[in-house]
Amino acid sequence: MNSLKLPAWMNGMNTRALAAPFLIILMLAMMILPLPAFVLDVFFSFNIAIAIIVLLTSLYTVKPLDFMVFPTVLLVSTMLRLSLNVASTRVVLTEGHTGPDAAGKVIEAFGHFLIGGNYTVGIVVFIILTIINFTVVTKGAGRIAEVGARFALDAMPGKQMAIDADLNAGLIAEQEARRRRTEVAQEAEFYGAMDGASKYVRGDAVAGIMVTVINIVGGLIVGMVQHDLDFASALKNYTLLAIGDGLVAQIPSLIISTAAGVVVSRVASDQDISGQLIGQLFAKPQVMIITGGIIGGMGLIPGMPHIAFILLAAILCGGGYLLNKRNEMPPAMDEKQDAPAAAPQEMEEATWQDILPVDTLGLEVGYRLIPLVDKNQGGELLRRIKGIRKKFAQEVGFLSPPVHIRDNLELKPSAYRITLKGVEVGVGEALSGQYLAINPGMVTGNLPGTVTNDPAFGLPAVWIDGGMRDQAQAMGYTVVDSGTVIATHLNHLITSHAAELLGRQEVQLLMDHLAKDMPKMVEELVPKILPLSVLQKVLQNLLIEGVHIRDMRTIIECLSEQAMHTQDAAELTAQVRIALGRAIVQQIFPTGNELTVMTLDNRLERLLMQALQTSGADGAGIEPGLADTLATQTEAAAQHQEQLGLTPVLLVPAPLRALLSRFLRRTVPQLKVLSHAELPETKTIKVTSLVGGQS
Repeated sequence: MNSLKLPAWMNGMNTRALAAPFLIILMLAMMILPLPAFVLDVFFSFNIAIAIIVLLTSLYTVKPLDFMVFPTVLLVSTMLRLSLNVASTRVVLTEGHTGPDAAGKVIEAFGHFLIGGNYTVGIVVFIILTIINFTVVTKGAGRIAEVGARFALDAMPGKQMAIDADLNAGLIAEQEARRRRTEVAQEAEFYGAMDGASKYVRGDAVAGIMVTVINIVGGLIVGMVQHDLDFASALKNYTLLAIGDGLVAQIPSLIISTAAGVVVSRVASDQDISGQLIGQLFAKPQVMIITGGIIGGMGLIPGMPHIAFILLAAILCGGGYLLNKRNEMPPAMDEKQDAPAAAPQEMEEATWQDILPVDTLGLEVGYRLIPLVDKNQGGELLRRIKGIRKKFAQEVGFLSPPVHIRDNLELKPSAYRITLKGVEVGVGEALSGQYLAINPGMVTGNLPGTVTNDPAFGLPAVWIDGGMRDQAQAMGYTVVDSGTVIATHLNHLITSHAAELLGRQEVQLLMDHLAKDMPKMVEELVPKILPLSVLQKVLQNLLIEGVHIRDMRTIIECLSEQAMHTQDAAELTAQVRIALGRAIVQQIFPTGNELTVMTLDNRLERLLMQALQTSGADGAGIEPGLADTLATQTEAAAQHQEQLGLTPVLLVPAPLRALLSRFLRRTVPQLKVLSHAELPETKTIKVTSLVGGQS
């Protein structure tokens, strides 16, 4: 049996998704295209049915968020009534001279049955309904929504802190915490949307009055001028049609406004409106008995409708008596009443599953930055982070741990925090929707905006609006968006902390990966010749000084040869650096054969060699004055190199390299320390500065 096949562009489309566009197009069509009276009857009936459905739904909701779509329903129903007003006005003015049924049976029924065919009564009823809707129901509902929105926003930080406290105490899981945070945010958004949507209903009431007046005046002109009706006939026909049309639209509007008031005025509980009314209004028998007595006393006053008052008093007193009897009855005896009561449920004992591992790399963002890391909202930063890890693996030589991203409500809305093994290593702020104009030092002017510093490198910068992007670039600024700011900062921190990211597990995974291409080399080295822990230490030593470990073949070959003589990680690192000398120099000096370096004065070099022999490799015996002179003069020489546009590189004898690199790392972090043994023979050396020449 052949089944009906949909077009390719409709495959997978949710048919519900077509409902809203279809309804909007239908309402626009009603405003533009003429509709026959029968179609108007169908749409008027549909409008009344929708209003009743909305009212009943609002009565049976337990929490306002259960009817979260209500603001949108309010807008769509208002637009539907206005569309029907436009369509019915066209029919009333063009066909009103033919009689009261010109605009359909619904309008005729409202004009005759509800107001008895008396247009004066109809005008009064219509004005009363409009006043009730405009000044009482809609105004009150709008005020409640406004106050509710303010209270919801004010209470949001406290609720979020309470959720975090429950999460930290282990009372709720992370998934439950996310659900509660989402509910708190939705509550604030709901009341804010209701505050705005209530303005549509007020505008609808005003529009209903104006449309009715226009229909009456316009009908009189059309009837008397174009169709030669006398004033009385024209007034009767067009006024009845206009009032009927107004009532048809105003009654559903009043129902919708009542539903809005019910939704925003209720207090959230586990019962619907009916359950709350019955359970709270008629819960106390003494209240019903006293009320019945007062009503019965009023019924004895001469001139009062005795039967109605006394009958109502009897019902109230009887209901109160029965309710009191029911409350006094003892609870039903259980056949198992002698059984011991069930023990209260105790909190579960702590287990090892309660210990959560610390994320190696973490990124926490404020709530305004959540769209950058949310897949459902584009998640631009997620793609950038994937690119960062891929680029890091290609350049450095191993795969960094994944970045665990979560929202942190304790941060500022536009702030973010980068953590390494649970410890903060970087923090910054990224203004969503704005651009960061970074001053590289050669700009031609200043820009208006929020002055700050680039979080990754500390350069002066300013947050600007998107419209000033081209102007900033023309002035020499480097302009990046907020996602790029976070990604650049994260990339900088990952690169600078690469040694800490290379854990035992990452080294094992790296060796497993290398074993696919060179299984014999890997098998002979680890663990036969060299323990995995020593290999990890050697690789970490290289990464600490910014040396990439992509050339693992050279590293493994060197270690396989040298590990037969020593197992010391520092000595092995020095040998591996010599083997990687060409790559290290290429990384520092990408182009040219000339290496511009700084060197030590001969006298300072001899003093350091003596200190090394006295104190050992750690250099703990360096005299404080000598250490201060070394640090100060090296920092000054490095700054001079940078001013010349050169990379600060200090060339020293091989025995001093590890000592000086470790000693100068804190005071001159940008300095690279090389030994003579690491330089390729094909390179020429040019000394630009002499450290210690004045000492």
